[in-house]
Amino acid sequence: MTLHRFYIAPEDWNERLPSLDEAESRHAMNVLRLREGDPVSVFNGRGTEIHARIATLNKRQTLLETEQIITKPPAPARLILAQAIPKGKNLDLVLQKATELGAADIFPLITERTVARPDAAEAADKQEKWQRIAIEACKQCGQNYLPKVHAPMSLSLFLQDLPATQLPLIAALDDTARPLYDILAGMPRRPVSALILIGPEGDFTPAEVLAAKATGCQPVSLGPIILRTETAAVYSMSVLGHELFR
Repeated sequence: MTLHRFYIAPEDWNERLPSLDEAESRHAMNVLRLREGDPVSVFNGRGTEIHARIATLNKRQTLLETEQIITKPPAPARLILAQAIPKGKNLDLVLQKATELGAADIFPLITERTVARPDAAEAADKQEKWQRIAIEACKQCGQNYLPKVHAPMSLSLFLQDLPATQLPLIAALDDTARPLYDILAGMPRRPVSALILIGPEGDFTPAEVLAAKATGCQPVSLGPIILRTETAAVYSMSVLGHELFR
């Protein structure tokens, strides 16, 4: 039987006496129609999951009785996605799929050709909304490791403090771009961390590609077909996961 899954933040995690907060309790009562005695699953986004039963259920807090604690090891490699913010709600799809595919960090980027440009006042609200999307994706797919969705930032700021990885990549329509398999074949050992930058509609500008290359990012080709930005993100994460999670 598939258990309904709920998220408990690490700072509120208590393996002996787990409990759901008000938002999760209301969802359990009003949406899922759960009752006392029903089995559920809770996870903390850091690899630990508890199978439990509802002991006390109300709209403010739900107390659980722990039955089994399961700790899953992290993925063999740390994957980081830096995604130029696409138009409309397409970033929601990217966040969902990147979470399912094992991203550890997701950086929404504002590039020269990015249409959606949240200002400083909107950034915190956007980050909270996007993090919630990642949480919901973890609930649905059984992922126990929650990626951190960072606040939107400019590409130039991101490159100034580029996350340290063994394989920094930028997907680009660039003459020097090489297929991912060729890049991996040239490495002495399989990397345990990778970063992929995905551009907006219209791709990165030549200046942006040069700036990324100057920080050590290798241009990577995603094949002969020009992919939509959200497709490029899902494709890249799928290939990296297939190659590095073995």
